[in-house]
Amino acid sequence: MSTRIAFLKGHGTENDFVIVPDPENAIDLPPAAVAALCDRRAGIGGDGLLHVVRSAAHPEAERMAAEAEWFMDYRNGDGSIAEMCGNGVRVFARYLQRAGHVTEGDLAVATRGGVKTVHLAKNGDVTVGMGRAVLPDGDVTVSVGERSWPARNVSMGNPHAVAFVDDLAHAGDLLSPPPFSPAAAYPDGVNVEFVVDRGPGHVALRVHERGSGETRSCGTGACAVAVATARRDGADPTATGTPVTYTVDVPGGTLVITERPDGEIEMTGPAVIVAEGGIDADWLEAAVSA
Repeated sequence: MSTRIAFLKGHGTENDFVIVPDPENAIDLPPAAVAALCDRRAGIGGDGLLHVVRSAAHPEAERMAAEAEWFMDYRNGDGSIAEMCGNGVRVFARYLQRAGHVTEGDLAVATRGGVKTVHLAKNGDVTVGMGRAVLPDGDVTVSVGERSWPARNVSMGNPHAVAFVDDLAHAGDLLSPPPFSPAAAYPDGVNVEFVVDRGPGHVALRVHERGSGETRSCGTGACAVAVATARRDGADPTATGTPVTYTVDVPGGTLVITERPDGEIEMTGPAVIVAEGGIDADWLEAAVSA
């Protein structure tokens, strides 16, 4: 009988993830293994993979172990490593709660984008402190077909290009990365958000996530969009002392993003665990070596 590796499946506003609990960092997950697991036809299927590891057991997180017991070793659906995933953090926290590692209330999660504060509410929503946005200088343009738009460069620990459009259909199929310029703006690629207005304090987006293609939701992208929209609307909480909140519709649901006067951005939304089971280790080994 082949060895089985435990897994769960979860999503946050339909941004879905394969969850692999591995407290002692004992499971080898090379890019090919992650890509095989995230394959929607030949694997389990997911926009990305959440590798659940104790911070003290992972070389990239040891320095954060005193602040956060658990490290979200996040991988994109193609197996590449990402700095941060906002929806992923909420689902990661929900898994920790389900597994009995944490209860309702506040906790800290280590990520490659730093330690994130999380609040598990009684009503089921999860709020994540996403840190401060950085808005690098310089003009950026994104294109789809013959259309091009100016985009706001926003970093949420990972790079985003936010473009305001008249119609979300103008984003095309988003299967391949939308071209951008200048190339030097994003040497490692970029997440691209296309945004339309829905009303006061209310926008909607579609997103191409670097390494995953179009996804049903992107938490860091929703935060980047809220910040870019606030600046477009002439609002800067760090200057006025007044928080700004935007409702952000994503294809998979709705997120609420608040930028506080201290610059901290909070994201609130659902997180659901939908299934759990076992991965056949022989299949995984064969998929990696194929």
